[in-house]
Amino acid sequence: MSLVDGITYMHEHTTIDLSRIKNIDDTNLNCFEETIIEFKELYDKGVRNIVDVTNLDMKRNPLYVQKVAEASGINIVQATGFYTEKFLPTIVTEWSVEDFGKLMIKEIQSGIADTTIKAEIIGEIGSSKDGWTVNEKKVFDASVIAHKETGVPITTHTTLGTNGHEQVQFFKENNVDLASVVIGHVDLSGNLEYILNMLDQGVYVEFDTIGKENYQPDALRVSMLKEIEKRGLADQVFLSMDITRKSNMKFKNGIGYSYLLDTFVPMMKEAGISSNTVEKMLIHNPLNFFGQGVK
Repeated sequence: MSLVDGITYMHEHTTIDLSRIKNIDDTNLNCFEETIIEFKELYDKGVRNIVDVTNLDMKRNPLYVQKVAEASGINIVQATGFYTEKFLPTIVTEWSVEDFGKLMIKEIQSGIADTTIKAEIIGEIGSSKDGWTVNEKKVFDASVIAHKETGVPITTHTTLGTNGHEQVQFFKENNVDLASVVIGHVDLSGNLEYILNMLDQGVYVEFDTIGKENYQPDALRVSMLKEIEKRGLADQVFLSMDITRKSNMKFKNGIGYSYLLDTFVPMMKEAGISSNTVEKMLIHNPLNFFGQGVK
């Protein structure tokens, strides 16, 4: 199915558990009822799709995600792939690139793990700060195999926004259509020229940590987006929040998933970013990325 018409949050986690590494329960996002409440609010505001990029081994739970989708009315796209080194399953050191690739292809064509829920995006595949580990590079190599076999697009994780140029170069060298790739977390770089370089290559980029002002102020995100609009490159940008903690959610007095629409979009418009550009980033660009938009 991929996407339906409406607003899309392109980089989220319906449930995720990073607590075994982070050693804090806050990073075990397992609040089922509270998530449904917030997703219903999003639905009322026009959100129709959430791209859930939770993979191995973020303790993904595809049936849980499916239940949230059914209860909220939101179409949730699920993913296949592997994250960064610290979160890789222990078995991966023994796996070949081909093993990784076969698993991703199976999850796209037949179903994730032992379910019949098919992955519709590869990701979020990640690199560590300023570079890849050996195993992370294997995952990227395997993602190219799975993408070329299935046509499913790729979404990446850049640790603190780093290694983005190297990721783009990797996909170019492997003859991947850059219009099928989105480089994640670029807003964390805080560096407009760095982001413009990637846009000029033809990839999509994500401003997907909106509201996380402990990393970068949203005012900086807005100013960079305004310049991207000015340069005519807004067709290649997605927006999202990457909520991964209970404390991000409203029931814990966090900003909640609606912050993007209730607070950040008005900030963009106040800064002079057009409603047309906002609509592109929230609705039309995701549809185009999944091959469903008006050509």
